[in-house]
This record gives sequence, C-alpha cells and structure tokens, in this order.
Amino acid sequence: MSGLLFVVSAASGTGKTSLVKALLERVTNLHVSVSHTTRGQRPGELDGVHYHFTSKDHFLEQVEHGGFIEYAEVFGNYYGTSQATVRQQLEKGHDVLLEIDWQGAEQVRKLFPQSKQIFILPPSQFDLRQRLSNRGTDAVEVIEHRLSCAITDMQQYVNFDYVIINDDFNKALHDLESVINANRLTMLQQANRHQQLIAKLLCPEN
Repeated sequence: MSGLLFVVSAASGTGKTSLVKALLERVTNLHVSVSHTTRGQRPGELDGVHYHFTSKDHFLEQVEHGGFIEYAEVFGNYYGTSQATVRQQLEKGHDVLLEIDWQGAEQVRKLFPQSKQIFILPPSQFDLRQRLSNRGTDAVEVIEHRLSCAITDMQQYVNFDYVIINDDFNKALHDLESVINANRLTMLQQANRHQQLIAKLLCPEN
C-alpha cells in the first residue's frame, strides 16, 4: 500500500507554516519530512527533529547521487528533502507532507507526478505587506523588496492542484484539512486501505 504525498507552498508571509503546524495537530498519519541542511545548529534545535544537520561536502555528494527529491541553496546554506526517507514513508502507507517553496514543488512534481500540490494565497497585497512588516525592524525598502518577491512567487499558483486563500485562519485550516481528507477518500485509496472489509462486503453469503 502506498501513502499520499502532499506539497504545501506559498509566498513568504502567507501563513503557511502556521497552517501546517495546526493541520498536524488535527490530522493523523500525516508525516512531515525533516529537511537536511548544511547550516549550523542553533540553540534549542535537535538533530533529526528540526533538521538533519550535515556537512556541505556530504550534502553535495548526496545531490550527485540523486539523494534529494528537491534541494536549494539559501544564503549560502543548502536545504534538501531526502528521497529515500520519503519513499520509505510512502511505501509503509504513511501520508507525507512537504512544506517547501514553489521551486522545490516543481522538482517534486517531476519525480512524483501523482503528488497533491497545494498553494496558499493571502487575501490581499495590503494584508501581505502587513504580515511582512510585523517585525517592525526592517526598512521600507526591505519590506517592498520582499513584497515584490512574494508577488513573483504567487504567480506560480497556476501550477498547483489546489489553491487556498488564507483570509480567515480557521477557514483556511478547514480547507487544507478538507483537501487531505478528500484525497484519502478516493476509490483507489479506500480500496487499498480497506481491502479486507471490501472483500467481505462483496463476498456472497453462504
């Protein structure tokens, strides 16, 4: 039996991480893949829980051998999702969720065309600007640059299977959970998950 692979992407400041965290508290048998990274381990972070911390040389060696479903370099550090780990989880029948950017989602789409890809959008540019400037420490130019990048990222929504508007958090969470549940209720998934039950239901009585 094979599990489902879900991908959740969004522009910065859209609330993706908060939605995914809340989703995991409500949905069972949904596993988030822990990314590998070459950046240093920060105080309070646990290896294997927050990230799998590794050296740059080892990371690049894994890249050469196709060890990652997707990877990217961010501010000089590498981040990637282990292909072996995800495949093992799926083969065990566990559903896996990847919280990654649209570039990573594009890489996943090539290796796992059957993955269910979800994009989160904010309700307005004004709302997104407010979220991006919540820290109150960044210059206006920095905020505007982030907004410009976010607009470019949001243009990628057309490549995803589902689009959720994060206007009301609870409603967005409900919509996200509904996508997970709906995909678990397809004929193929139900036939795989309930083989014995269906066999008994279809067996003529003696």
